[in-house]
Amino acid sequence: MIREKKKCVGLIFGGYSNEHNVSISSAKTVFKAFNSKLNKDSYTIKAFYINKYGDWLDSDLSLKILIGEIKNNTTKEKVIFNQEKINFLDGIEFENVDIWFPILHGQNGEDGSIHGLLKFTKKPLVGCGILGSALGMDKILMKTIFSNLKIPQVNFLVFQNNDFKNKKVKNNLINEIIKQLKFPVFVKPSNSGSSLGISKVINKSEISQALEKAWEIDSRILIEEGLEVRELECGIIGNSKLLMSEIGEVTYETDWYDYNSKYNLNNKITIPAEINSEIKEQIKEIAIKSCKALNIFGFARVDFFLEKHSNKIFLNEINTIPGFTNKSMFPMLWNASGLNIDQLIAKLIDISLDS
Repeated sequence: MIREKKKCVGLIFGGYSNEHNVSISSAKTVFKAFNSKLNKDSYTIKAFYINKYGDWLDSDLSLKILIGEIKNNTTKEKVIFNQEKINFLDGIEFENVDIWFPILHGQNGEDGSIHGLLKFTKKPLVGCGILGSALGMDKILMKTIFSNLKIPQVNFLVFQNNDFKNKKVKNNLINEIIKQLKFPVFVKPSNSGSSLGISKVINKSEISQALEKAWEIDSRILIEEGLEVRELECGIIGNSKLLMSEIGEVTYETDWYDYNSKYNLNNKITIPAEINSEIKEQIKEIAIKSCKALNIFGFARVDFFLEKHSNKIFLNEINTIPGFTNKSMFPMLWNASGLNIDQLIAKLIDISLDS
């Protein structure tokens, strides 16, 4: 019997984004899963690390980042003297890659940029395409589409491309927030992840600083009404037919689920979440409907709010490249659903090859 040739997986990680370090942690988990007893005879990994300056490193250096031989913060920006010879992929050998696995969180990765680039290689990739990625990353466009589909969401306002240095403009926006939303509110950059750039605002005096913080990341800003909620999440995998994992709940000791509580604190994770069958069915219906509406396939994590006093479900957002760190919900949700991390990685490859 002739053994099938190992498939070469191009694992892309790091990136020029504020979620650079999260991406590295995720990639290390994925790399370990590909080298597990279950997968090591089926796949080889070719690593592609993009440093914080946006430079692609060769496979040897990229592999050393993954296995911890060198630290990612030791790589420096490339200095190019001959401007006529600029090629950001110069020296990067990707011809023998059979399938791509981009694990780039945030800007230039999760927003569809990397998917557009990889499309030119004519090789399949793990995850969804350009459109679903871009819509899933952009909170304003995502919520606008969901509003048109009558998918339940918390009340929100959108501010796009306003000059927050103009005192009159800023004051008008602050007054609009006070008039239309109830405190507390959350001020968010439209394109960011891992809760970076987000502020919880409990009174008028805090709005100005929160707007400036979000504006540093994105000139398009979303303001959402804060409710007393439980945070529920589920995983989605598949192509034309989407499958949903068990539903999990995150309980955190901090005031809200910020970056520090996501990655640096030990939160209480309950899988499956203690909710009734009616709410479970609602979540499943909304999760699949919302992913299909944005053309999201491959894999994603869908986040919900369950209002404590009313038991109403609100869709929060969809993450098209959720974390794979040892504290990330997506792999934990699927582990509780019968797919451990090694099986999950292999399943995602199969899904991408079937698309």
